[in-house]
Amino acid sequence: MTVSHLYVGLMTGTSLDGIDAVLADFAGERPRLCAHVHRTLAGDLRLALHELNFSSADELHRAAIAGQQLAQAYAAAVAELLRAAAIGPAEIRAIGAHGQTVRHRPEAGYTIQVNAPATLAELTGIDVVADFRSRDIAAGGQGAPLAPAFHAAVFQSALPRAVVNIGGISNVTALPAAGSRSPVLGFDCGPGNVLIDAWASQHIGEPLDRDGRWAACGRVDAGLLAELLAEPYFALPPPKSTGRDLFNRHWLQGKLQGVRLDARDVQATLTEFTASVIATAIERWQPTAADILVCGGGAFNTTLMQALRSHCSPRPVAGSDTAGVRPEQVEAFAFAWLAREFVAGHPSNLPEVTGARGKRRLGALYPR
Repeated sequence: MTVSHLYVGLMTGTSLDGIDAVLADFAGERPRLCAHVHRTLAGDLRLALHELNFSSADELHRAAIAGQQLAQAYAAAVAELLRAAAIGPAEIRAIGAHGQTVRHRPEAGYTIQVNAPATLAELTGIDVVADFRSRDIAAGGQGAPLAPAFHAAVFQSALPRAVVNIGGISNVTALPAAGSRSPVLGFDCGPGNVLIDAWASQHIGEPLDRDGRWAACGRVDAGLLAELLAEPYFALPPPKSTGRDLFNRHWLQGKLQGVRLDARDVQATLTEFTASVIATAIERWQPTAADILVCGGGAFNTTLMQALRSHCSPRPVAGSDTAGVRPEQVEAFAFAWLAREFVAGHPSNLPEVTGARGKRRLGALYPR
């Protein structure tokens, strides 16, 4: 039998903006992305997943139902992807399905991704690899970020580079120059779009500040910015990871106590805050970076990208499409790669990134 080198990667990020599905070919020396589709999450599912980030009644039942609904949405995305690529399920070796993180507490020994991988395998007729984070946490690691190993596989260049993913949470990968003996580093720096999106939803009724246009109408408030930057998480050294468990609307409300600002000015300040946190992390942990690649939804926020360029000058800041992978495709591509690493029997965590006691094979198989 011919062994397939085709894998599907699925991702719904912290921003809950939808499902990205990619078809990746790992037959060659470098991974190649063959197709991509994006499907918006149904409003009721998006709300259910968002609410599961916080304690409330009947959580176990609601999480199980949301997992089944998410698996059905994943299966529809896979079907659309295969139609677009004009191939059948039998040609796919496996699907990498991360699920939706609703709790991330490595200090307590657990992380929770809402998912129903057995249902996904049943609906698609394709092997599914899921539960990528828990083995790293069992080995004493943070279980995140997992993308730096993939970033090294596709974005490493002749000069040191920083790769920034701006999803709901932002994370930085510090890539040494190709051939260097220095390790790849990476960590969650703090909020990406999570607070920007929450504020837009509350005040303009939109799930995001498209292109950062609303933020561009406001002015940055230095006092509020200083209060936001005073969060102790930012001073912690890597390895570290975070999520909505810390950076959420309640955290923001606490910072806004007694603040009297126009909502547009708060949005401008939140956007500047995200850029400042990322730039400070790069300056501290990858000061030799020759350039900065940005992926994730934040790469499409013009105001945020302008602020990041201002903070990081004279280093060039560009979307990851300049290195061959569109920003919205990177994370799903990473989970296709992680599924391939699992199937191949390879360890795929980086202990220098997560703090795990050693390299581990990440994931669990749900056969078709």
